Amino acid sequence: MGRATVLVVDDERKIRSLVRPYLERAGFAVLEAETGERAIATALRAEPDLVLLDLMLPDLSGEEVARSLRAVSDVPIVMLTAKSDEDDRVAGLGLGADDYVVKPFSPRELVARLEAVLRRTRGPAAAEVDSYGSGALTIDQAAREVRCDDRPVALTRSEFDLLAALARSPGRVASRFELITRVQGYDHEGYERTIDAHVKNLRRKLGDDPRAPRFVATVTGVGYKLLVGHDR
Repeated sequence: MGRATVLVVDDERKIRSLVRPYLERAGFAVLEAETGERAIATALRAEPDLVLLDLMLPDLSGEEVARSLRAVSDVPIVMLTAKSDEDDRVAGLGLGADDYVVKPFSPRELVARLEAVLRRTRGPAAAEVDSYGSGALTIDQAAREVRCDDRPVALTRSEFDLLAALARSPGRVASRFELITRVQGYDHEGYERTIDAHVKNLRRKLGDDPRAPRFVATVTGVGYKLLVGHDR
């Protein structure tokens, strides 16, 4: 699967020291962070392929870190914790975690779990390129690249995530709350104004007239949808 980078987030040095050699022997590049704030900063700067995230951190909770990362990134997250209660696991997965590992753990099993998550979440890049509007708009999910009328379109993270969320079910109306959950994360205030602003910017960059849309249509009182008529 190529040399993937894993960000290990844990305030216990002994845990990081235990995990790192196993990951490196498996071919991973390893980054480390001992606090939630440093984890978020490192993830935004280095864009790792996967985050191994302890829930018990000295500054922010792992849940807060996961929520912040999910607001801007689809990076796979595997939560690492001493909490074994089912409700805790369900809550973690509900925040967007891809897997959940309970301490104490086998380092070899942990590596196997991380590799399995990457296989599931990466997939073949060629299968993640879609076209819309008779090929006028293309979205490469793996490369996070968009082209419109054969020209590259530079989108912010939020704009791309918004477009990708709409592209998951073209023709289906997505509510503003659903979209802001995808783009900005949970518990975000003022979501209607925020999503409307993102849609306005997205349309401007795509050259899409809201009065006669080619790509993104408004459904009054509900939300937005990506117009059908695409082919894969």
